[in-house]
Amino acid sequence: MEKAIIGREKEKRDLKKYISSEQSEFIAIYGRRRVGKTFLVKELLDGSFTFRMTGKENARLGDQLLNFSYALDDFFHDDDIPKNWTEAFRQLSKDIEKLGEGTKIIFIDELPALEHFWNDWAYYRNDIKLIVCGSATSWMLKKLINARGGLHNRVTHKMLISPFCLEEMEQYFHSKGFNYERPEMIDCYMAVGGVAYYLSLFDRDKSVAENINSLCFTRGGELTDEFNKLYNSLFKKAENHIAVINALSSARKGMTRLELISKAKLSNNGNLTTLLEELETCEFIRSYRPFGKEKKDKMFQLTDQFSLFYLHFMKTECDYGKNYWLQKIGEPDYIAWSGYAFETVCLHHIDQIINALGINGSYYSPCSWSYRPSEAVKNDPEADEDLKTGGQIDLLIDRKDKTISICEMKYSEGEYEITKAYANRVEQRLRTFRKVTNTKKSFSKVYVTPFGLYNNMYARKVNKQITADDLFKKGL
Repeated sequence: MEKAIIGREKEKRDLKKYISSEQSEFIAIYGRRRVGKTFLVKELLDGSFTFRMTGKENARLGDQLLNFSYALDDFFHDDDIPKNWTEAFRQLSKDIEKLGEGTKIIFIDELPALEHFWNDWAYYRNDIKLIVCGSATSWMLKKLINARGGLHNRVTHKMLISPFCLEEMEQYFHSKGFNYERPEMIDCYMAVGGVAYYLSLFDRDKSVAENINSLCFTRGGELTDEFNKLYNSLFKKAENHIAVINALSSARKGMTRLELISKAKLSNNGNLTTLLEELETCEFIRSYRPFGKEKKDKMFQLTDQFSLFYLHFMKTECDYGKNYWLQKIGEPDYIAWSGYAFETVCLHHIDQIINALGINGSYYSPCSWSYRPSEAVKNDPEADEDLKTGGQIDLLIDRKDKTISICEMKYSEGEYEITKAYANRVEQRLRTFRKVTNTKKSFSKVYVTPFGLYNNMYARKVNKQITADDLFKKGL
């Protein structure tokens, strides 16, 4: 019987559809560690499994086979211990063949040995629903989803389980009896993102800041050693993945591939391509093409909230002082981080921004733009003054209706006030942008802030305000 599951509406619909189909299905479910993959399958299909087995992390073959035999005994009273994986899955096949008609749901959690079982037996039936779930992204992508060997094109459906969005985070906290308001939940998302396990560690009798202090800055806190565990559980030989994450953390708008290679000291080869694909698949980074640039100029940007938080504060904070995080709030490095982190929250909620703009029915392309004048331009007395000044736009949405939404994302603890000086800087950036790109499109000025804008003459010139309430609505 299905239990209450927070959010995951699309994932639940898809999984139910696959389970009720009239053919055998091979479903690969993947995503970052502790995002709720196993929880989703177990809660949705509890009591319906024909066979379920969870592999042991970093266990020897003999221990894995013994674990498999325990599962066979639990479901079929078959206590023989197989000598190898071929024999293990042959035993499973024989046990299932003894059953009557009806759908057989097989759930394999974290087990890298399936080729013979699917290709030589399950594939030729119409009643097998094989669900494979794993956090070891390198293995899931290479051996299942993008397999080139015996399992090439055998996965019938792949499902990426992402962290919660703000709407799902709110549902989760309310279901657990928390009294957090939306501004505090945004602060929570800025630090740890929407990872279900991280949220499950929060104590409802503490504020968000108190919970972060306890989990991240107290000796023995549950998240103090999470960063290395996270990457090493997902990727084989994770040193290079971590090197990329470290490099990208120093570049707010991201890096080109060549810049990343130089900063992380990595080789420019196919292994790097695979590594970047793995990080992007797990939603630690995003890639995008800046406005007006070619495909070769693609940028890579770190967007994982917890990694940003860890590298900004936790990595160098070895002296776990009392109430470290509570004292850090409001200091210059906190203010700098909060601006960056809020931008990243917005990037995770592009769909909500699109909905708020009312353009979800048309083509659009979100990206950013930056410009640095050459020394020759800066020193040329006849050069245009706007072109002598560099500039960047955090987020622009290039639309098919001959309009570009220019988005300013600003974190504040109250209404954000656009000053005359800042309004002038924005206007200068827009002039530079138009001259550098030669675009003929109209500009629509958008501000994304938690509480909206302070009502003054500059705010009244803004075309659209997007607030926290908009970010908490459903996406596309």
